[in-house]
Amino acid sequence: MPDQFLYAVEVMINGLMAGVLYALVALGFVLIFKASGIFNYAQGVLALFAALTLVGLQKGQIPFAHLINAAFGTKVHYFGWTMPTFLAIALTIVVMILLAIAIERFILKHLVNQEPIILFMATIGLAYFLEGLGDVMWGADVKTLDVGLPQGASEWVEEASAVLGGDGFYGFFIDKLDIVAALVAAVLVITLTIFSQYSKQGRALRAVADDHQAALSVGISLRFIWVLVWSIAGIVALVAGIMWGAKSGVQFSLSLIALKALPVLMLGGFTSIPGAIVGGLIIGVGEKLFEFTIGSMIGGATENWFAYVLALVFLVFRPQGLFGEKIIERV
Repeated sequence: MPDQFLYAVEVMINGLMAGVLYALVALGFVLIFKASGIFNYAQGVLALFAALTLVGLQKGQIPFAHLINAAFGTKVHYFGWTMPTFLAIALTIVVMILLAIAIERFILKHLVNQEPIILFMATIGLAYFLEGLGDVMWGADVKTLDVGLPQGASEWVEEASAVLGGDGFYGFFIDKLDIVAALVAAVLVITLTIFSQYSKQGRALRAVADDHQAALSVGISLRFIWVLVWSIAGIVALVAGIMWGAKSGVQFSLSLIALKALPVLMLGGFTSIPGAIVGGLIIGVGEKLFEFTIGSMIGGATENWFAYVLALVFLVFRPQGLFGEKIIERV
């Protein structure tokens, strides 16, 4: 096969892998939107906060160490021990569930039946609060996250694909971490789809999304559903934080991945779990191929804006997205 064609295939495969990482973030948005009908601006910060907490627990870091040292004149930052990865992940999940309970108790229960814009503004405030809380608890320095995931090029893929090209083609460069992320995303999508469609709680979640008052009238606990869905969104955020953190380090710019999830949701639909994956794959492949074929002709850096242009086109011709529900209101 021509080497140029193989390079394009490699770009497409890497685009699919990047799209999976986008989709992992978008899944959290979909879950919150299905339960409350709002765009959760804080989802990216949830991923950041979960990753910061995981690193802090792993390294035995003392929460609020900077405040404690400033108040008492000490210089202690660590407990002096490290925590096994599995236990640190389990405790981080507990932290995210406790955070979901706190969000419901102190924010959401006071906003029942409020306009969607009020709920959206509440998530903006929550995002900035959690970002500041993460800074005070764990510090603002860039942290490395190591949970034992394989990284680097997959030698098996390189050797298996090298035979497809000529002497100047050495095989596809596919990161092992991207392969793991793809497998994890597939498991998450299957699990969440089954939960949403076939479980009692999943049906209750959809009922709450349609009408809060009607759901309350048939005995559905709105508070329980919100705690449940924010807990699941927190766990999904932890998975996304682990993948992104292992790839590029845990830093406060990690919260900006929420902005990349927005065009993914526009393509896939705000209410569709499979749509989040498909939208992520389309964005990932599209931006990589566009950069590969057109980018050099117009100065490069097209990955920064291509996704938003594609999303704008979808908004014009199909506002509900590929898998979103078309809402018809009687006037």
